[in-house]
Amino acid sequence: MEKHFSSPTVAAWLQEWTDRLDPERVELVTGEPAQQEGLVDLLISRGSIVRLDPVLRPNSFLALSDSRDVARLESRTFICSEQESDAGPTNNWRSPSEMKAAMLPLYEGAMRGRTLYVVPFAMGPEGSRFQMLGIELTDSAYVALSMTRMARVSKAVAEAIDQSGDFVPAIHSVGVPLAGREDVPWPCNPESTYVAHFPETREIWSFGSGYGGNALLGKKCLALRIGSVVGKREGWLAEHMLILKLISPTGKIYYVAGAFPSACGKTNLAMLVPTVPGWRAETVGDDIAWIRRGEDGRLYAVNPEAGFFGVAPGTSVRSNAMAMQTISRDTIFTNCALTREGDVWWEGATETPPDGLIDWKGLPWDGQGPAAHPNARFTVPASKCPMIAPEWQDPAGVPLSALLLGGRRSDLIPLVTEARSWEHGVFLGSIMASETTAAAEGPTGKVRRDPFAMLPFCGYNIGDYFRHWLEFGAESKEGLPRIYLVNWFRRNADRKYIWPGYGDNVRVLSWIIDRLEGRAAGRDTPLGVVPAPGEIDLAGTSLSAEEFAPLVEIDLADLAVEVEDVKGYYANLGERLPARLRDELEELHKRV
Repeated sequence: MEKHFSSPTVAAWLQEWTDRLDPERVELVTGEPAQQEGLVDLLISRGSIVRLDPVLRPNSFLALSDSRDVARLESRTFICSEQESDAGPTNNWRSPSEMKAAMLPLYEGAMRGRTLYVVPFAMGPEGSRFQMLGIELTDSAYVALSMTRMARVSKAVAEAIDQSGDFVPAIHSVGVPLAGREDVPWPCNPESTYVAHFPETREIWSFGSGYGGNALLGKKCLALRIGSVVGKREGWLAEHMLILKLISPTGKIYYVAGAFPSACGKTNLAMLVPTVPGWRAETVGDDIAWIRRGEDGRLYAVNPEAGFFGVAPGTSVRSNAMAMQTISRDTIFTNCALTREGDVWWEGATETPPDGLIDWKGLPWDGQGPAAHPNARFTVPASKCPMIAPEWQDPAGVPLSALLLGGRRSDLIPLVTEARSWEHGVFLGSIMASETTAAAEGPTGKVRRDPFAMLPFCGYNIGDYFRHWLEFGAESKEGLPRIYLVNWFRRNADRKYIWPGYGDNVRVLSWIIDRLEGRAAGRDTPLGVVPAPGEIDLAGTSLSAEEFAPLVEIDLADLAVEVEDVKGYYANLGERLPARLRDELEELHKRV
């Protein structure tokens, strides 16, 4: 095997895994354009991707996955801490020894007949104290190509790993060796899928799936599950949050981070095009934020990713014009429909579907069922976004003024609610609930608790995670951003959304800025402070004041039911739930 690394630590690790996986060849991926084009040609020759029309969608491709490999596999995702209590009640747990005993036989010869792609990558801006380095070993050219868009993959990163010998080892295999069998366009092994994380040793082992966060191991696996554990040890936060730069009509700049479950509008908000004259917005990140204290006491956030892995269905010129421009070229689409002209389409892209579609299963679409999978995705470098903020790669990060917490709730939760304090904000984050989407396996539309949108991504005991949030705020003391609970998805009696959303969400953000600047009085409710009548600018919308009013009303009977549900939810979280949060719940119970 060609020696790719001189570091004894890195070389020995790579040799050990190469011997175990037994690939036909080994290729170091460093992201040069010629290498990427070679991966593209290989994938096209295998039928794994098709090149889209170069005029309609330059340098863009469509992949169609196996129908059994279409989403995050939470039921097959494990936190393998030494003590089960350290994984906590919200994670699947197995001991490291048990999990490795189960997975090592799967890896034996798993890449026989395939290429082992060695992908050295960095999460976080170059030169930043936030940055973490990793090496992903994969037998998927699709994953290798996607990693060059989602992480920082370069010769410089490989050299940095070689010099330090410090990296997060990440093993991935689709689990389909080629010895004695024909290859398929999307190899996967659903019957033997595991996505395992070893927090104490900072290792990631993934087997069987080639899709999204199960396979692009720098994303949810490193940046959130392992990152959250490292953050707890080192005193920072790894969060499932967008980062938005807001510029007021006076030119003052504010940075807002927002936690929303997958497919609940993070990318739409991150690429906000304000409908209120004078306001401007720029994108820092659309999915993950690493947050640390600065020397001035304020909280600073960076986007550790280099690209966007967004949900395509529902994305349109109306809902997210910036995203549509971002993915106009240089994009890998997955599980979208293919048009007769050689472009992609998904539900919501246009009001009516074009004729002659090939659906996400590769069959002529008959109008029955979705043409694109509900979790169809686009993968594109963040640098392609027309509204990317100049400081999106600032090594120091950007200072946060406010934190948003949100999800899909058809009722109960107001459009926007300000927490009374940091502790109250942590309480609201701990009890967040959202209607499930197609981003994860299982039924959609079911309300589940998703604290801080981190239920699938927190790499340790959720009670300790809440405690870390409380302690992080207590240690920061000054310069803390205010916390707001938002809900764009409230419906009326006809089950229609009341709030127009999208670019009009700037109206809510404007009220938040007014609160920060002391210009809005608000109205106190048992849940927190909501806008007082007239404080949300409705000019230019179709909403009257009377139609808007229910958006900031709370049904106390419904809230009382919610409180009882939270009591049961808290009881299931065990002894590590901070007493302060139980106190907050009791105070809410009294207010109700």
